[in-house]
Amino acid sequence: MVYSSGELESENSTSIKAPEKLQDRNLRIYELTITNLVDEGTRVDSGDYVATLDYKAVEEQLKLAQDEMEKTYTELQDAKLDSNLTLSNQRDVIINASLDLEEKKIVVDESIYESPSIQKKAAMDLDKAQRKHEQEVQSYKLKKQQEENKVNRKFINYRQIKDRATELEVLYNELDVYSPKAGIVTYKKYPYGGVVKTGSKVSIWDPTIATIPDMTNLISRTFINEIDISKVKKGQKVKIGIDAFPEKELSGEVITIANIGQSMPNSDAKVFEVKIKVFGEDKDLKPAMTTSNTIFAASFADTLFIPSDAVFENDSLQFVYMVNKPVKQIIKPGDANENFVLVSEGLKEGDEICLLEPEGAEKMEMEGLDIYEKIKKEKEEQKLKEEEARKNFQADQKKPQLPPGANPAMMGQISIRK
Repeated sequence: MVYSSGELESENSTSIKAPEKLQDRNLRIYELTITNLVDEGTRVDSGDYVATLDYKAVEEQLKLAQDEMEKTYTELQDAKLDSNLTLSNQRDVIINASLDLEEKKIVVDESIYESPSIQKKAAMDLDKAQRKHEQEVQSYKLKKQQEENKVNRKFINYRQIKDRATELEVLYNELDVYSPKAGIVTYKKYPYGGVVKTGSKVSIWDPTIATIPDMTNLISRTFINEIDISKVKKGQKVKIGIDAFPEKELSGEVITIANIGQSMPNSDAKVFEVKIKVFGEDKDLKPAMTTSNTIFAASFADTLFIPSDAVFENDSLQFVYMVNKPVKQIIKPGDANENFVLVSEGLKEGDEICLLEPEGAEKMEMEGLDIYEKIKKEKEEQKLKEEEARKNFQADQKKPQLPPGANPAMMGQISIRK
């Protein structure tokens, strides 16, 4: 068995998040401070108050947006007046060009009685007036388009700022956060340690303030040291005790085992995260309660086991001190956990052994040397098997590798072409 302490968590939970409007990047507010938050463990109904976000931060942005909106509105009105004045002057220029053109036409009509040189000069003046009139008309069209674009840009800028101010007002009215469902409020935990609390910040990238765990679907999250993790397998049964309720005992099952270990705080020891599914429901259970987990790594029938404190070592020997006989009894140990060791040879049921080294232990003789010789022989046989397996593996590696699809029967044959 493998023993560990864990912490109850909900496998599924509903997040209580900052207002969705905070996700709008046009607001240019990327994080807000939590100015008030109900106590962790508070039981709430759907729609109950949970937290308040910083009104002052949004209010400042709203005031800046409103000031900017007034400024851009004034600029828009000024742009309209400037455009009207510019286009009005341009229309006057066109009217003057039209009158000059009419005047030149009259001069041409009256020059038919004049000399050819005067007629030619009148025609040239008319042509010049005609071109000037066309240029002014075309210039007016371009100027009108230019002024319209200028006013449109001012209007778009004004509308964007107005829309931002409107959306900021919406966010301002949503800074009180309410629970989406009934349950127990649990503070959100940061991956690097700590929890979200009053004074913490929520952002557009991580808007979760707290969670409502599903207490009908619990797990116990625990950490197993690197010595015992090899004994833990997915699907193993677990006995779960609740420290807050010593009389309660639940059953569970290992559902996930981390592939990568992590360091314990202030220690060089490595541990692996293990999640245990808790079967059944209990209304008294709450998130973060401490659990005592007993993982049944393996079961052995009709097997003798002794406390691990009673096993002593001397070089390659493991032995125990007998109570009724002043000897060191050699044993053949089997699987072990933090508390007990299985014994396959050297002891029988009913034998009494010492948990502490007795006085005069250094003068006691060893018994069970045949067990030691047997263990030694088994180790040598195992070593020979491993050496043979290693040699076979190396031999296989040295064999020539056939190309994909090659027929071994054809290897070594020579093909002769004429």
